[in-house]
Amino acid sequence: MCGYIRRVTDCPEIQDLLEDIGLGELADRYRPTEHTIEHYYPAFGGDPERKIRGLIVPDEGGATPVDATWWYDCEPIGKTLKVGERTTFNARNLDSPYWRGPLLHRRALVVATGLGETKVIDGVKQHFLIEGELPFLLGALYQHFDNGCYSCAVMTRDIHPRFASYHDKAFPCFIPADKSFVDAWLYDIHTLPKPVATYLEHPRIVVPLQVSLVKTFRNGETAKDPVYLPPDP
Repeated sequence: MCGYIRRVTDCPEIQDLLEDIGLGELADRYRPTEHTIEHYYPAFGGDPERKIRGLIVPDEGGATPVDATWWYDCEPIGKTLKVGERTTFNARNLDSPYWRGPLLHRRALVVATGLGETKVIDGVKQHFLIEGELPFLLGALYQHFDNGCYSCAVMTRDIHPRFASYHDKAFPCFIPADKSFVDAWLYDIHTLPKPVATYLEHPRIVVPLQVSLVKTFRNGETAKDPVYLPPDP
């Protein structure tokens, strides 16, 4: 389960990542004016303003960044969204009829520099801040409503053996920073391209990760020395 995402805004490698995947035209959207860390949380409590900023979705002739409520089950109400009761900030069981349509037609990307996972160890909740040595992409599914609003879910997969120490039920769906893969992910809609289907069955750690036990995700106060997780081959 992925319930926290962060993006360090003055990370120049974000622009490099976007260039590498053929989305360099979006770089200005992520280019900072000063150092900040953007913190994203799911819309627990029914708050539609809990959004992932700069979610990349396909658009006519390319892709565009939008701000999407981090909770897929929403409905439009006036100029905003009403957050539903079904817990849908993550999309894991992709064989479910609920996710089958979005998986085929509405795939998106999150640009991130870190995320958070929680695991109960010896009866105590432990919080792990997982930061990339480079920025990375996460798979997401989205909805676009008639009032112009968006909602989304961040995709997770079955547990990765080297990730089980930090979450033993799910694994964030990291997306390879490969232009041909990203093109298939964003634009080859109404189908599930074979490279995408194969990858979803065998997801990988795609960048070097540093894992720290922290008191809170937002402050990132490290409680122990970080653990290094190299990318998968």
